Amino acid sequence: MENYTTKEGKTIALVSYFTIVGLIISLILNRDKKNYFASFHIRQSIGLHVLYFANKWIIFEYFNSNIGWGLRILILILFVIGAISALQEEEKLVPVVGEKFQEWFKNI
Repeated sequence: MENYTTKEGKTIALVSYFTIVGLIISLILNRDKKNYFASFHIRQSIGLHVLYFANKWIIFEYFNSNIGWGLRILILILFVIGAISALQEEEKLVPVVGEKFQEWFKNI
């Protein structure tokens, strides 16, 4: 049953990593189904989007832009890791912060 659930949620999970629009679409598509696999990746994606916007509005604007660019590249790498994990039908936490994302966004 879990494999079926994983395959069913794979597309929703993958779309959640592509821009904020993809995340919103994934949230809407998963609203009624509550697919566990998709929800796992949506929580990871929400956390990465929050990190991205926090970096953009706080670090990049008020501090050294080199630090902001470095963090943007790091966040982009984390997005790619998450998307690859969804594509491979795995529930891998994003390194360093993934566990916190699951905890903070557990109601999704």
